[in-house]
Amino acid sequence: MDYKLTNVDTAVAILNYNGIRPLQLCLPSVVEHSTEAVIYIIDNASTDDSIEWVQTHYPSIKIIKLEHNLGFTGGYNEGLRHIQETTCVLLNSDVEVTKGWMDAPLFLLKNNSSIGAVQPTILDYYHRNQFEYAGAAGGYIDRLGIPFCRGRLFHTIENDEGQYALESNIFWASGACMFIRTSVFFEVGGFDSDYFAHMEEIDLCWRMHRSGYSILYTPRSTVYHIGGATLHKSNPKKLYLNVRNSLWTIHKNVHPKLLLKTLILRLCLDGLAGIQFFLLGKWSSTWAIIKGHIHFYFKRNKMELRNRFSHLPYLTPSGIGGYKNVHIAFAYFVKKRKKFSEVF
Repeated sequence: MDYKLTNVDTAVAILNYNGIRPLQLCLPSVVEHSTEAVIYIIDNASTDDSIEWVQTHYPSIKIIKLEHNLGFTGGYNEGLRHIQETTCVLLNSDVEVTKGWMDAPLFLLKNNSSIGAVQPTILDYYHRNQFEYAGAAGGYIDRLGIPFCRGRLFHTIENDEGQYALESNIFWASGACMFIRTSVFFEVGGFDSDYFAHMEEIDLCWRMHRSGYSILYTPRSTVYHIGGATLHKSNPKKLYLNVRNSLWTIHKNVHPKLLLKTLILRLCLDGLAGIQFFLLGKWSSTWAIIKGHIHFYFKRNKMELRNRFSHLPYLTPSGIGGYKNVHIAFAYFVKKRKKFSEVF
């Protein structure tokens, strides 16, 4: 099928904070292969020379300057208010794109109004035949709200051997590279700015599902992600944010009949993970899990998390594409199933 489109009303929105090095590495590919789009840099009050470098080398790129560092969530929420294009690509500054990378995702969005967002294949910048941690071949979620990807279960990452060569419905699209209808982004409330960073795209995609939209993965578009530009996946601060934000996401989106059970099981599972980290001498990781739970329970009612988007219908899990009725941690750590194909 020919996915080539012309005259598409599209913006590429790159969030930047002191990111001159990844911009120098990856922005040339974006400029070369995105001639059909308007490219924006949303700058989170950087203090380095990144914006000056962009203006010198790529004066046609539009700069949206924010007065303060609003994080990933607040930065995009505010930045996208200044973008008029009907389709937007949320693209990390450390992502290298390839020829024709926009064609298939834009074709899918243009020809099916029920699709809210599309994710391409995300491979590792330094290991070009390997999936990248943040997104791989599309995001899924298990019955306890634990996210995983085709091509990446926890820290086991597969090589791309064409095993995920079909377009498919997924639960969440990676914020590293997400094609999204701009109207849908604001219709479902944008990113939850209290997250600051991490897990925010899963919450956003869950709300898209609740609003009746589907999320799609296409293998006919490929990008390469450096990853770890903000926080490495083993950083305790990232673990804390993932734990806290995952609990917030569950509390906001899980069907009322399943909420209490899901939270109790997550508390038990995270407790076991904390004990394991403690026995391994990784005390900062144990504390990150404890702190994530403390902050969730402390702020749960104060922030009225569940009421924030309660106008959206709660869906039973079986009605959501990309939901898998398994305990992915049990399959991975106990049954030793390390690949997506070994579980499903």
